Amino acid sequence: MHYALRDQPVDVPAATPAQLLDWARQHPRWLVITGAGCSTEVGIPDYRDQAGQWKRPQPVTYQAFMGDALVRQRYWARSLVGWRVMGHARPGAAHHALAALEDAGHVQLLLTQNVDGLHSAAGSRKVLDLHGRIDTVRCLDCGHRFARTDWQRALEALNPDWVQLQARTAPDGDADLDGLPFAEFRIPPCPHCGTGVLKPDVVFFGESVPRERVQRGLDTLAQVDGVLVAGSSLMVYSGFRFVQAAAAAGLPVLAINQGRTRADALLAAKLQADVGQSLQALAQGLGAEGG
Repeated sequence: MHYALRDQPVDVPAATPAQLLDWARQHPRWLVITGAGCSTEVGIPDYRDQAGQWKRPQPVTYQAFMGDALVRQRYWARSLVGWRVMGHARPGAAHHALAALEDAGHVQLLLTQNVDGLHSAAGSRKVLDLHGRIDTVRCLDCGHRFARTDWQRALEALNPDWVQLQARTAPDGDADLDGLPFAEFRIPPCPHCGTGVLKPDVVFFGESVPRERVQRGLDTLAQVDGVLVAGSSLMVYSGFRFVQAAAAAGLPVLAINQGRTRADALLAAKLQADVGQSLQALAQGLGAEGG
């Protein structure tokens, strides 16, 4: 699938908050697809600008991470610094509103492209972490999974000279740390098997989303009245595919997103407004407690 929708702007019917509320009343059960826009208000940067273009160099790919020990050293050194923001982030308005909307029976599945775990932290239970969770580390040899907080302590214990470094926060627990002797950075062994490559339990760029996660999202389309996209440009195919499938099934798709999306040609309407405030107003309008 190419990116023609990025290069050829499409006029999308503009929605107002009142029209969003009307849409939600007419289509009371949703598959919700969320992206980085839900978490920017709590200090986690996003990847793209309002035109859908990269704001920064693309993240490390799965192929580079697996194929080069120095790439892994650079990744974990940056992550050691970046985890200070990601590890302490707390849910914001969008997360709390969606949890309230789930409690009110509107959200049949919350499919998030984010890896920060903030939807679950806010109380949402019907969460599909499409790209995994950054708060877990996995050994690719023995399969052992353990908490990222434990891994942080191990990283800091082996690399005390790196602990005080400061760098600008980047998306997904990364930090803009460059020009340093990454070959000197020490990666702890797996606490279970003592060997193997340690990787955050997330889907990297260039890596495939597990088939069962994709199927769960597609199966949910048969159980809903519409699809609500919140805070995502959908430029990554792994999320965009669900809007494609919804459109093919005749389901209406409405987006809350400031800027272009890859799915603009498939949207019934788009509300270009703050996603947290918009979801809070929606929850209040529908009488969802906690909204």
